[in-house]
Amino acid sequence: MKHENNQPMPAPTNLRDWLPRVQTGDDDAARFVVTQLHDHVRKIVLAHLPRRDDPEDLMQEIFLKTFSRLDQFRGEVPFENWVARIAVTTCHDRLRHQRARPEWRWADLTEEEQRFLNETPDETVATDASESARALLDKLMLSLKPAEQALIRWLDLDQKTIAEVCALTGWNGGVTRIRAFRARTKLKAAWRKLENSRP
Repeated sequence: MKHENNQPMPAPTNLRDWLPRVQTGDDDAARFVVTQLHDHVRKIVLAHLPRRDDPEDLMQEIFLKTFSRLDQFRGEVPFENWVARIAVTTCHDRLRHQRARPEWRWADLTEEEQRFLNETPDETVATDASESARALLDKLMLSLKPAEQALIRWLDLDQKTIAEVCALTGWNGGVTRIRAFRARTKLKAAWRKLENSRP
């Protein structure tokens, strides 16, 4: 890490001292925090999830939540403990989500949502501000993992830039683009499946 004049910046001695840099979009600081907490978070994930799940996928979600909530960290407990709480809660949420992730059918939609879908025949997922569009999009989003939902909301609904999302997640631009592409592909597949269920 360097200042604008290319002089090395002194490394903080405490993990929480890196957090302001993460919040300002410092990629090196974000990577450092992830590296320091990786094993700690992985142990929590492996202890709370069935072995068939991909721990790395869930760990990414945990770090995404951690970085997006840094403004909520008050320093009343060690930062590692605060992240552990997020990790445990995220694991429990994933287990509940796996049991309850819905698959929407035509009959599940309101008349207004059905009419909106009929008026949007292509497979492009609408992101306009109409009430029908957002209600339908919210339903389809529930079929995605929380991290995928967050990416679509940030990039497509909130119109955040790739750089802004990288600052929130600690990912680099390439990783963010790949994950966003996968999330959009899944959402389009859910959209097509819903269209195909029309009577």
